[in-house]
Amino acid sequence: MNAPDLSEPALARASRDLRLDTLVRLRWLAIVGQSVAVAGVHFGLGFTLPFGWCFIVIAVSASLNIALRIRFPLSHRLTDGPATALLAFDIVQLAALLFMTGGLQNPFAILFLAPVMISATALPPQRTLLLGLLAIVLATAISRYHMPLPWAGDERPVLPPFYQLGNWVALVLGLSFTGIYAWRVAKEARDLSDALAATELVLAREQHLSQLDGLAAAAAHELGTPLGTIALVARELTRLAPPEGEMAEDIALLREQVERCRGILGKLSSLQDADGGPLDQLTLRLLIEEAAGPQRPFGVPFEITMTGEKPEPICRRNPGMIYGLGNIVDNAVDFASATVSIAADWTQGGQVVLTIADDGPGFPPDVLMRAGEPYLSRGAGENRAGGGLGLGLFIAKTLLERGGATLEFSNRPAPASGASIRIAWPRDVFEAGRSGDGATQPWA
Repeated sequence: MNAPDLSEPALARASRDLRLDTLVRLRWLAIVGQSVAVAGVHFGLGFTLPFGWCFIVIAVSASLNIALRIRFPLSHRLTDGPATALLAFDIVQLAALLFMTGGLQNPFAILFLAPVMISATALPPQRTLLLGLLAIVLATAISRYHMPLPWAGDERPVLPPFYQLGNWVALVLGLSFTGIYAWRVAKEARDLSDALAATELVLAREQHLSQLDGLAAAAAHELGTPLGTIALVARELTRLAPPEGEMAEDIALLREQVERCRGILGKLSSLQDADGGPLDQLTLRLLIEEAAGPQRPFGVPFEITMTGEKPEPICRRNPGMIYGLGNIVDNAVDFASATVSIAADWTQGGQVVLTIADDGPGFPPDVLMRAGEPYLSRGAGENRAGGGLGLGLFIAKTLLERGGATLEFSNRPAPASGASIRIAWPRDVFEAGRSGDGATQPWA
């Protein structure tokens, strides 16, 4: 089975593209607002302004909207280039209106923020930077070159140069702050959404694997009837064929293979029994061995210590638990200098605790504060080339917490070095779902 693509671009690219319908609706809103403002100032307040030219600029924006509605379906998603071009048009159109209505003296100059904020939430930072620079350049131009501010009478207010400079500085700072703020908030939301999608892919794959036993049992049931017919025909051929010769040998081989097939089908049909047998249950030590086993070939030795009151906790085999613990062990092996320690402790009726630690450099302070968040990587480990996507610990944390565990991330106290992850379950939750105990399986 092919592993799912968990890379951030593969998960996020389609969902990040802006819908054309969103930009078109926002532009209609801007067109209505601009029309009301221009008409209100001209007719309502009686201020003098180039009314016709203003409505020509607004009409160009409306024409573009109509053309986009005709050319593309409502569900069309824009790639980075077209989306940037449309937002750049909105900035230029607003600058043209402001040029004819007082430049930066016009209080509506604050609307330069809108296209940049939209870009910050949906487009890469480079595109947002380009749009921000375009807005700053045009704002600088109209601060110096513009038509008079609409006003009643011949005496128009003259704003001091330092006040106009303050308006320009406020606009630049507003563009920078709101752009960075909107990008950061949107990025965190996208990262969380993409990481949850990656986790769902992992869970779907593990669920698919766990369903294979049901398919095998169904196949065994369906194949039982034709196999019985083959066995019956083989017995008849044995009775009719001569006792010696090549035909007798072939018939004997056929009956032998029929019995072999029956044995295989018997094993397959038992996979869905209510009692999965000893292989369906794992002691805590076996759980640790199964999670750590795939990491042993990398040459980092494991120190496993078991302390606690007898009897040892026993849980039901679950791919989610094994996968989550395996990810944590994999991370420890990646950064260990010499060894990885796994300490297990439990109390009767209390908690089951696993502590997985390495003797590497430990979590950097900035990573430790946010450990377990999506797309937060410790970087490249000592034992393998390249750094990961930062999804391993997030997926492990999500899978284990779904099963009732709590995780604590820390660095080992001095003089020791390395990272330490403590996983704790209430013992009744850890042992819930064991075959024959009648409990509900929390991992299902």
